[in-house]
Amino acid sequence: MDERLRRWRMVLGGDADGTGCSLAGTDAQMDGALAALYNGAGAGAGAAERSGGLGASAPRVARWLGDIRSYFPSTVVQVMQKDAVERLNLTRLLMEPEMLEAVEPDVHMVGTLLSLNRVMPEKARESARALVGKVVSELERRLVQKTKAAVTGALDRSARTHRPRRVADIDWDRTIRANLRNYLPERNTVIPSRLVGYGRRQRAVQREVVLCIDQSGSMAASVVYSSVFGAVLASMRSLKTSLVVFDTAVVDLTDQLHDPVELLFGTQLGGGTDINRAIAYCQGLITRPNDSIFILISDLYEGGVRQEMLRRVAQMTAAGVQVIVLLALSDEGAPFYDHDNAAALAAMGVPAFACTPDAFPDLMAAAIERRDIGQWAERRLERTAT
Repeated sequence: MDERLRRWRMVLGGDADGTGCSLAGTDAQMDGALAALYNGAGAGAGAAERSGGLGASAPRVARWLGDIRSYFPSTVVQVMQKDAVERLNLTRLLMEPEMLEAVEPDVHMVGTLLSLNRVMPEKARESARALVGKVVSELERRLVQKTKAAVTGALDRSARTHRPRRVADIDWDRTIRANLRNYLPERNTVIPSRLVGYGRRQRAVQREVVLCIDQSGSMAASVVYSSVFGAVLASMRSLKTSLVVFDTAVVDLTDQLHDPVELLFGTQLGGGTDINRAIAYCQGLITRPNDSIFILISDLYEGGVRQEMLRRVAQMTAAGVQVIVLLALSDEGAPFYDHDNAAALAAMGVPAFACTPDAFPDLMAAAIERRDIGQWAERRLERTAT
């Protein structure tokens, strides 16, 4: 069989009439798994005229989940699972243990499970926790080392001294800039009359970090990533880390940062949004404004008092707090967000942008060193575009 024809048949679906190509064996089984999800799916009314479908049987869906895991790589499986939940409304079946045991763990599935947390039967809760635990462990494996290295390096660099004890402690870039007036053209060199170096690592808390996370339904992936990063930051003695989640209510989950899985099950995705109320609470957590980083992770759709929210942000920045707004902390690309509120914050000098999990450690390093976060975000965007 012509390979190109076979591939087109797999892409287009349907029967052999369109391509003149029939499938057999594994190809036919793969096609059947795809047809159960995508055949007849479209926009508007056409989406309801699906010729395939997984039915309402949990065992049948569990078998389908097992099939796609054997036919496709995990990245494709995750996309198909997400599509199945959205297109075929499988949220009810996700409360069945046999379904959860067949699912490929990923961030999107964790978000879906967390949204069902309050209505999930006890028999499915253990399986759900196991799935969430797998995702958290994988994220920690991927992100912990980079985060700790970036943050530790930034803390060391932020502690400056004019009497470095070792040559290795000299910041040559800053030393040269501080001594440019001592440049000798005939020798093509700079005579350093003043050294600038890195200070010794301090054991005391050097920065306060407050993560304030919008737990509305659209922020599911951001909640998962933020919880993992919060746990990593909380494990570092040089940082005092707090984690607060909110919808119309505010919940302080700082005491659960030692256990990201338990922390995630303490969230409740969905509901309204009162950003002003959350910021008011977080203001009370900040005791050293000049050494504090406040990170608001939200799509900025405010259900509370908008002007009061903006006023509180202005108060924090005036007091010396470094305020950063992340419209999303996920790999999902450009998020939906309130452009008016983002523009109002930008006018105050508060950057608002989406950030991928892989970029977050570098963002924290830039914040600790008190670099211009707006410029950091622009350079990051330029590098991504090229």
